[in-house]
Amino acid sequence: MRLALQQAQIAMQHGEVPVGAVLVAHEKVLALASNVRESAKDPVGHAEVVALREGARRLDRWRLTGCTLYVTLEPCPMCTAAAILARIERLVFGASDPKLGACGTVWHLPGSAAWNHRLEIVGGILEQESGELLHDFFAKCRIARLP
Repeated sequence: MRLALQQAQIAMQHGEVPVGAVLVAHEKVLALASNVRESAKDPVGHAEVVALREGARRLDRWRLTGCTLYVTLEPCPMCTAAAILARIERLVFGASDPKLGACGTVWHLPGSAAWNHRLEIVGGILEQESGELLHDFFAKCRIARLP
């Protein structure tokens, strides 16, 4: 999770919402990623999607069985669905997302019986550090918009 926090800091330095993700398989880091929506002008450039894509490329397969995805912020519905569809084993996140959290805060997509894959969800890991990055980023955004 500390690597994910480092990725979130990199995102913030580039004007992105500070979310970082790390994909791990058998204690080996497959992908380090941060949000790239603004810089890449990519509507699905969330850190989780970037990490899943890179992990699939490195493993040369789309099924990411045996992998754990670490993310600094509870994934949104799109990213949660992508993790489920990629067949990751476990998703670990830092701060809960009271607006778009899809792993238990607003919705609990992994709990739906409609999915053909189940993954373990672990939340609250380095929650304070993850939340502080987001808080600081959005506070600076609000100050920048003041007349």
